[in-house]
Amino acid sequence: MPHEPNHTSDSVFRIDKYFAPPEALPALLERLRHIQEILSTIPGCQQNLVLTQTGGACEFNVLTIVEWASAQAMNAAKTIVHKKYAEEGFDPASFMIKLGVRAELGIYSSA
Repeated sequence: MPHEPNHTSDSVFRIDKYFAPPEALPALLERLRHIQEILSTIPGCQQNLVLTQTGGACEFNVLTIVEWASAQAMNAAKTIVHKKYAEEGFDPASFMIKLGVRAELGIYSSA
């Protein structure tokens, strides 16, 4: 029998899908890994993945999945991340435009 993840009914998943042109992929992955490091230190972060597409026909070639213990944990993380961005002088929208990256961002729960 396959191993089932141990999610609670309160778990919330932030799943973001990105299309990055080949020349933008290294910079996007570097930034996503930096964000991954930040998120991994925040209470309530259950799992935190940065994935690249290795097969199949799909528009998006990068996917991030972050599982939060609750919506409250996810909302607290947003505040922490926005503060960190301000300290770094990082503007996500400008970064994406500069690289020509398109994204679909979503919040999910277990079905």
